[in-house]
Amino acid sequence: MQRARFNLFAVSIILICIGLVMIYSVSSIHAWERYKDSFYFFKRHLSFLVVGAILAFFAMSIDYRDLRKFARPLLFFAVVLLILVLIPGVGREVSGARRWFRFKFFSFQPSELAGMCLIIYLADFIARKGKVIKDLSRGLLPPLSVLGVCTLLILMQPDLGTALSISIVVLIMLFVAGIRPFYFLSLGLASLPILYALIFRVAYRRARVLAFLNPWLDPQGGGFQIIQSQIALGSGGLLGLGLGHSKQKLFYLPAAHTDFIFSIIGEELGLLGTLGVIALFMIFILQGLKIIKNTTDRFGYFLSLGLVLMISLKAVINIGVSCGLLPTKGLPLPFISYGGTSLVLDMISVGMLLNISRSGEYS
Repeated sequence: MQRARFNLFAVSIILICIGLVMIYSVSSIHAWERYKDSFYFFKRHLSFLVVGAILAFFAMSIDYRDLRKFARPLLFFAVVLLILVLIPGVGREVSGARRWFRFKFFSFQPSELAGMCLIIYLADFIARKGKVIKDLSRGLLPPLSVLGVCTLLILMQPDLGTALSISIVVLIMLFVAGIRPFYFLSLGLASLPILYALIFRVAYRRARVLAFLNPWLDPQGGGFQIIQSQIALGSGGLLGLGLGHSKQKLFYLPAAHTDFIFSIIGEELGLLGTLGVIALFMIFILQGLKIIKNTTDRFGYFLSLGLVLMISLKAVINIGVSCGLLPTKGLPLPFISYGGTSLVLDMISVGMLLNISRSGEYS
């Protein structure tokens, strides 16, 4: 376990360092154009990194089992924040979406926190219920009800990508806990009409799916981002154009330092650079699985499972979107993309995983 803990820590540090380098490389020109400070985004990301490091150290130093006492209060707090962010004048609206709290130079996205609080709550719920978790009324319906409330509030922001990713993590945790496959099959069939309505009855989501299927039908509209992302990846070739030499970051590729930073990595560092990043995430997942396997208590097992799933899923979706393998969704690349809430919570997750990994050594 000590080796798995060291490897997880080392991979996380390497990914964070890659993020620091790429955020400056990608955002410096945009930052100068908008704020007359080429280090604007870099300095903000560095401040988030300091906050994340402090909170990760705190998460690593406490007894993670004490989180069980706060599982329900934390979830209630997250739900309250999800409600408050929808109130005009309290939550900040950007491009028709109300997803952030803004305090002068600091912004916070409560849906990210809700995902972590839901994982803590569900890990505690599964640990408390034991074999009763397999029962429909006592084991499946309570967490599904809580998930339904959280996803509904997130969908009202609206943020379908985060709602789906949280739902997938929760359902996988419940499946591993022993919920009968028949229940999941029934739930999946029942949710298909809802998913259809959420995607194809909403104009901008339908446009995203159509752009994903054939971005060249609307190269200047819905397909623009996907096309520019693929141009960036293709332009890099094997070795890339060189660090800092991206052309797509020159106001061609929107959200280059956030959702599409992987594309710029491909352009500047080439295929080898992108494969290196993918390999690092694969090592992270492998070490996370080792920690999960060797965790001695049920709460720690499912808490670590949920945390590894959340980080892994965000990485898979972000890379898939950048490569044109998935429809566009606003999920950052863990540890690398610019984004305060995501980076801080990812670092807290690593702190918790390092904490949990010690349980197998001393029990």
